[in-house]
Amino acid sequence: MQITRAAEYAIRGVLYLCSQPEGAVCLLSEISERQNIPPSFLSKIFQNLAKAGFVSSLRGAGGGFMLVKDPNEITLLDVVEAIDGQIALNVCLNNGSICENKPTCAVHSVWSEAQSHLLELLKKNKLSDLVEKNRQLVEQTSREPQPSD
Repeated sequence: MQITRAAEYAIRGVLYLCSQPEGAVCLLSEISERQNIPPSFLSKIFQNLAKAGFVSSLRGAGGGFMLVKDPNEITLLDVVEAIDGQIALNVCLNNGSICENKPTCAVHSVWSEAQSHLLELLKKNKLSDLVEKNRQLVEQTSREPQPSD
């Protein structure tokens, strides 16, 4: 299982909106350029994020996208699942999936525990915390001496 590029881009796009002043409306082209995401792909991703209730799109002059959910209430898990659906490390862990090998499979408990840890890690990382961490990393990097040419 690998988190898709769409989920990665969704995280980057929403983090960008989270880093803007509350209520700010950003053009898709701005987000695309600043986050280095193809605009047509980002448009499709943001449609899904709007359906999930994270962003809202505004049409016309001054239109664009704005964050409509509090960054303190959005986790990495929320964004990934809005784009990729429920996370399952193995087919036997899919909801509704029946694994005939489960009763005799020694690896099932390992997959299950690994998935639980992953879900918990994604759930505890709120976007508001990640925006602050990113700000600190950018600030730290800008203070570091740059290699001379």
